[in-house]
Amino acid sequence: MAVLNKIRQRSLFLILIIALALFSFVLADLFKNSDALLGTAQDVVATVNGKTIDRTDFMSKVENTQRQLGPGATSTQAMNRVYDQEVRRAVMSTQFDELGLTVEQDQMKDLLKQNFASYPEFQNEAGLFDENKLTEFVANLKAIYPERSVVGNFQLNYDDWVNSENSIAIGAQERAYYNMVKAGVNATLNEAEVDYMLENSTRDLRYVQIPYSTINDSLVEVTKSDITAYINKNKKKFEVEASRDIVYVEFKEAPSLDDENNLKASLTDFINGKAIFEDGKNDTIKAFRTVKADDLESYINYTAASDLNYNNAFVKKSALPAAVADTLYNLNVGDVYGPYKDGAMMKLSKMVAKKQVPDSAKVRHILIPHVGASSAAPDVTKTVEQAKATADSVLAIVKANRSKFPALVTALSSDQGSVEKGGVYDFHTSTQMVKPFSDFEFENKVGDIGVVKTQFGFHIIEILDQKGSSNVVKVATIARKIEPSTETIDNVFTEASKFELAVQDGDFQKIAEERKLAVKPVNGIKVLDEQIPGLASQRPMVRWAFEKETKVGDFKRFTIPGGGYVVAQVTKITKKGLMDPETASASVLTDIRKEKKAEMIRAKVTGTTVDDVAKNQGRPATSASAVNMKNPTLTGAGLEPKVVGVAFGLKDGETSGLINGDRGVYMVTVSNIQDATKLDNYQSIAARLSTARSSAAQTKVYNALKETADIEDNRAMFY
Repeated sequence: MAVLNKIRQRSLFLILIIALALFSFVLADLFKNSDALLGTAQDVVATVNGKTIDRTDFMSKVENTQRQLGPGATSTQAMNRVYDQEVRRAVMSTQFDELGLTVEQDQMKDLLKQNFASYPEFQNEAGLFDENKLTEFVANLKAIYPERSVVGNFQLNYDDWVNSENSIAIGAQERAYYNMVKAGVNATLNEAEVDYMLENSTRDLRYVQIPYSTINDSLVEVTKSDITAYINKNKKKFEVEASRDIVYVEFKEAPSLDDENNLKASLTDFINGKAIFEDGKNDTIKAFRTVKADDLESYINYTAASDLNYNNAFVKKSALPAAVADTLYNLNVGDVYGPYKDGAMMKLSKMVAKKQVPDSAKVRHILIPHVGASSAAPDVTKTVEQAKATADSVLAIVKANRSKFPALVTALSSDQGSVEKGGVYDFHTSTQMVKPFSDFEFENKVGDIGVVKTQFGFHIIEILDQKGSSNVVKVATIARKIEPSTETIDNVFTEASKFELAVQDGDFQKIAEERKLAVKPVNGIKVLDEQIPGLASQRPMVRWAFEKETKVGDFKRFTIPGGGYVVAQVTKITKKGLMDPETASASVLTDIRKEKKAEMIRAKVTGTTVDDVAKNQGRPATSASAVNMKNPTLTGAGLEPKVVGVAFGLKDGETSGLINGDRGVYMVTVSNIQDATKLDNYQSIAARLSTARSSAAQTKVYNALKETADIEDNRAMFY
């Protein structure tokens, strides 16, 4: 009681202490992310040449884009598409502003007409574009905002319309900009002449090559400082984005052998039927082998709660599960086989019926569509009942006089693919037509005629001929997915948790090996990556790996979509900038060795002629005829552009010094110069060069503008 009184007496003091603690916690979090204090980067997805891409507008566009891309697209894919569009818009906007390139009101009207003239919503009674209808539509969108309205196949509100207008205007600006660029990249006649000479002027050469391979790699020492110097000398080549290397161990929620055996046992209960108890009530499963054919669909789909619905079709042996096809095919009618494993399912099958069917059939038909039928034309007005009545009337006519069939095809059938052939489909297999159509033509006889309903409407079908004969079977199957039990799922969680605890005080790789777990490495993960090789979408793992607090050696457990866990560890953090020597070594060792080998070769070479060097080094002197600059290849040595380039700078009979080539050190002598005969006109070559440049201009210009733009990308803060 005394303690409680003391607490009451100091209640104000305690409240102040708690308030200060909470306040310090909030301040610490704010200072940890100073952008929150300034309220800047929190709302900016990116900055391009000083122009900001606002978070709210950006996320709205991402949602719209993801909706357009459909359920198969992820938010990251939609985000990347919108980001590319917004960056392009900002980069190009800088150019438009500098040039004063705008779209005026009259031009905008013409652009809207070009883009929407074909939309019925904006056409008058004569089918011509009506500007007043467009104006009225936009005014209505503005009035009902934020509600959406339909135009063409799209639903949009006023914001969407404004964005659409902006996109049309920007498209016009881009076309004008690139047209100006293309006009400036046309090749001159002098350039055409140079190109012609490079392709057609040739040199005959004699050369000696001392290959780099004559010096063993083990004799060339490459140090870390050599690699660092090479990187600094070629900085552009070794610039890298920030990345992370990780390793991970996967714990899948896969069914155990016990799970499979338990599922087998539950399916076995269906063979002869068995009493089961549910909620204290005694119920009996009817024996699968005694179920009549007419009751199989209900029994399999509902009583047995099969994961695959009953298939009432006859199939060939090739359509049965490969591993048990022979066994199933040879069952007697009424026999039951299983349970057996088929992929990720456990199955129990019963032979229902056997028969022979034609291999192919030839038919003719008349298709009567109705409103709502697949591929029905817009002018179709018949209801289902009316279409059925028409089909029945046509059936009566052609049964009485089959010679009228072709005329009725022309007059009534909506199947344009067969109208010109009198409604005939030549010999085809059972898989080429929709099931109700196929069932009629393969389960009836030549000469039979009837009405069949499919998703396309009502068909009046006559079987003209049938060929071949094959045995087919109808098999009823109860199928259950093999899934992990609650016990198995709990065991997987326990195993993942134990591993996670163990690596807190031990080596990740060693502990995994002790537990016989596969450690999978993933290198070079980028900040906006969404996928981890070997796993389903793991964006949370990528975000964690790039958090400021995450250090090399840190590990964390993640849930796998679909079931299971991953324990991942960061093994390397690479910051944006130049590649480190260890990473670069694999790609630069060969080049550095070449440079050092070239110095070693040069140091031991004596002689000033090709023959002297060849004799001195014990290498053959080789001839190469008709060498040109467009294809700088030396006979016996391969592609050597630097060597050929030097040769084209020599006079007839002149010898070069030593040249460091791609495959060795060379000395070359020009033995004959054959310059191309000049043309009277180079216009056709200039036109060809201009076309090639113009085609590549748009992509190259934008890439160059983007490369030189000042871009700050904050996407990783939001995705």
